[in-house]
Amino acid sequence: MKETYRAVEVCDRVYWVGAVDWGVRDFHGYLTSRGTTYNAFLILADKITLIDTVKAPFKQEMLARIASVVNPRDISCIISNHAEMDHSGSLPWIVEAVQPEKVFASVNGVKAIADHFHMDREIIAVKDGETLRIGNMTLTFVETKMLHWPDSMFTYLGEKELLFSSDAFGMHLASSERFADELDDSVLEHEAAKYYANILLPLSPLVTELLHSVGGLGITINTIAPDHGPIWRKDVNRPLDNYAKWAAQKPTNRAVVVYDTMWESTAAMARAIGEGLTAGGTSIRLMPLKSCHRSDVATEVLDAGALVVGSPTMNNNMFPTVADTLTYLKGLKPKNMVGATFGSYGWSGEAVKQMTEMLRAMKVEMVDEGIKVRYVPDGDALAQCRSLGQRVAESLAEKCK
Repeated sequence: MKETYRAVEVCDRVYWVGAVDWGVRDFHGYLTSRGTTYNAFLILADKITLIDTVKAPFKQEMLARIASVVNPRDISCIISNHAEMDHSGSLPWIVEAVQPEKVFASVNGVKAIADHFHMDREIIAVKDGETLRIGNMTLTFVETKMLHWPDSMFTYLGEKELLFSSDAFGMHLASSERFADELDDSVLEHEAAKYYANILLPLSPLVTELLHSVGGLGITINTIAPDHGPIWRKDVNRPLDNYAKWAAQKPTNRAVVVYDTMWESTAAMARAIGEGLTAGGTSIRLMPLKSCHRSDVATEVLDAGALVVGSPTMNNNMFPTVADTLTYLKGLKPKNMVGATFGSYGWSGEAVKQMTEMLRAMKVEMVDEGIKVRYVPDGDALAQCRSLGQRVAESLAEKCK
């Protein structure tokens, strides 16, 4: 039988046996405009070991890649680093097909797998710092609770100085290339930042702790193999340094102006505010929600120091797209930001107050109570908007000192 899918060698005795999902565009609210990968890895130790599986629709592809290297029935151990369905969806099926001697997960992973699949199969719990001999190689397990699920853990293959990092240090990026050094740097930087901003940002304090704890293990990491996106086999400090930078959430002299508009009045105000920010020396990104997805807004907010939000009032509320984006951002918990609100209204004008309250709930330092304009802004109103932009720029400059 001719091979269709083949494993890719990561290093001697370790293979990528995952799947590429070229078509996925929504990952629980995150716009995956470049698709993604579901990475699984095969270790050809004395006891052949599979690290993670793939999303259920891709199970046959994974099995075929495994079969291009070994008989799948020769797999002795399966390690589940994370029980989320994109990594464990095919776990019950592959366990049934392979019949491994043992299946391992973290303590919380055992519970999560049981609640997901109700399998009639023992899953063995491993603890933080525990090691597992797989014949001529050794695996060490590192609990990474809430990065980004309670069950998450890393697996370290000491003989190859290789870290299987689950959902950390990855990105949603479908490609024919398996390694980061084969891809365009600007694409890597953008997709890695987008991934952090939309998944790991609210967990930044834990990320900082994780980086310290991994550094304290005294291990050498020459390769990082995440569960999404390319494998880091060169410049492995790059994703580590990026995570340290993003987790710190230090404000920069950049402002994101996010808004929606009904009849272009709020848009005109946004542009005037943008002019004021620029005049105040702040770099800006204007993001109309008619053409910008909430996950792209989150990506821009990641390294910004100011968030300015605008909305018309509709049915005594802020515009639905603005409410959606602010709810999304609130859950991501960006820190150390200044902000302001603005908007046009016809009758009651509640949107500006609602947005201000939402930003305050997010602990954004507000420059003022916001600007609202009845119907169409005239020259004086636009001048007020420009002034607001300048005041935000001044406040941000102070914060960045």
